[in-house]
Amino acid sequence: MRAVAGYLILLLAMPLAALAVVLPANVYRAQGIDAPDCDWPLQVLIFALPVVLIYGVGAFLVYRAGRRFHRLLSPLGLIIALSAVPNIAEAVHQLHRNDAGGECRG
Repeated sequence: MRAVAGYLILLLAMPLAALAVVLPANVYRAQGIDAPDCDWPLQVLIFALPVVLIYGVGAFLVYRAGRRFHRLLSPLGLIIALSAVPNIAEAVHQLHRNDAGGECRG
């Protein structure tokens, strides 16, 4: 029963994972406009960090369950968790780029 609840949590977090992977770090550059995005990385991190935590911990717990079925599904959770990491890195890079250029000072 506990495994079903864990898989249900992972299934319900799937839309959050999709947003974490799809959302661009700089919305303006994604539209072709060369302008800084002064929203900071919050718009990306608000989705990406929970995905990395949920699916990273989920992959670890599923692997520790020890059954063959669980061990086959564990890499899937790890892949989903790691797919959000490049977007986090790009958001942090965008933050440093805006700070260095002084473009987003209030």
